[in-house]
Amino acid sequence: MSKHIRLKGGAVTFQHIDSPVGRLLLASGEDGLRLIEFQAPWHPVAMDGDWREGDNGVLLETRKQLSEYFDGIRQEFDLPLAPHGTPFQLQCWHTLALIRWGETWSYGQMAQHMGQPTATRAVGAANGRNPLPIVLPCHRVIGADGSLTGFGGGLPTKEFLLNLEGALPRRVPIDDLFAV
Repeated sequence: MSKHIRLKGGAVTFQHIDSPVGRLLLASGEDGLRLIEFQAPWHPVAMDGDWREGDNGVLLETRKQLSEYFDGIRQEFDLPLAPHGTPFQLQCWHTLALIRWGETWSYGQMAQHMGQPTATRAVGAANGRNPLPIVLPCHRVIGADGSLTGFGGGLPTKEFLLNLEGALPRRVPIDDLFAV
């Protein structure tokens, strides 16, 4: 079985951009933004014959809003989103949009909010397939004990995003605590 994901549903316009968390692949279809992919994704998308490098209004607006986000200006995204997935995955991804800037939820809290309290592992698996990280903020979902757990962009990226949003306590080196 291929590790690559295929985006279905017609022509896809894509481009790569540089960001503070590395190079990102952005892709949109006629229905809206379909993909934000990190440089070394766990489940890379397979680019096929329907993919064309280029630009359009959705990608232009996505670049603008991501830039504002990384500059600490934008806390919510307002983009036409078109993620493709199973009904359960779509429910999870819709729920991610409810987690506000600077907040974190556990996987259990997310499952509870969805009305499926025993689906914690399934929520984690769906979040792992989130095609629109950052915009649908799966980085805001953490372990029940407060630990940073799996993230398609890597844990350093998750930590960077949560620090950008002020969702993690600032770490002070122990020597600084005892400085006179």
